[in-house]
Amino acid sequence: MIDTHCHVDLYPRPTEVAEEANRLQVFTIGVTNLPSAFDRAYPYVRQFTNLRLALGLHPLLAKEHLAERARFQLLLDQTSYIGEVGLDFSRDGVATKELQVESFRFVLRVMRGMQKFITLHSRRAETAVLDLLEEEKRSPVVFHWFSGSRATLNRALALGHLFSVNPAMLNSPNGQKIVAGLPPERVLTESDGPFVRVDGRVAIPADVALVEDYLSKLWKVSKRQVGAQIRENFLRLIEPLQRSVGGSKGPNLSDARGSS
Repeated sequence: MIDTHCHVDLYPRPTEVAEEANRLQVFTIGVTNLPSAFDRAYPYVRQFTNLRLALGLHPLLAKEHLAERARFQLLLDQTSYIGEVGLDFSRDGVATKELQVESFRFVLRVMRGMQKFITLHSRRAETAVLDLLEEEKRSPVVFHWFSGSRATLNRALALGHLFSVNPAMLNSPNGQKIVAGLPPERVLTESDGPFVRVDGRVAIPADVALVEDYLSKLWKVSKRQVGAQIRENFLRLIEPLQRSVGGSKGPNLSDARGSS
């Protein structure tokens, strides 16, 4: 299984979460909210075969970005994975809208010419995110927990982007509608733990199995076929990263982290 968006460093016991995901062979991308958080977590990640660390500038922490941008740029060579980045124009983030746009534009510009996997946030800001991605000719990226309109979804699909689905999306009518509108070749799985809850507990990487179960029923195929499709989508997305660092597609995705 593959978890493309998990805040491993924000669990009360992150090492236990990483160990369990590693034991169950859930290939997990551990997103971070700031470069300083990436720096703190990096020494611990290297021991886990199936965990990769992503470099982030979370939009809801925009007031801290100016002090972190130089570090973000310095750390780019340490990973092939970027996240969580993007924009949030919801009630929680609208006050820092201009700062967010400035930071997201910075992120995209410092990555010009670089092959990177990007998992991004777009709550209530889907159109603005797409505008900036088009402006910088950045495609494809992965929209994490997409909640925008059908028209915006269609635009993102037309531009070649992918979408990661978590268990919480399956429990709301809007989330179900979005998932039903995704072509199988554009779907990835995520837990978004510890921010998603499953049966009253925080989600862990292995909970992407719940998404696979749902997709199996939706697509009317076996769970094995769903897993194969998700894996194919992910490997297709990271293939340019592997070529750029001379990696290969091993059976356990062991080279999938690129240079991280």
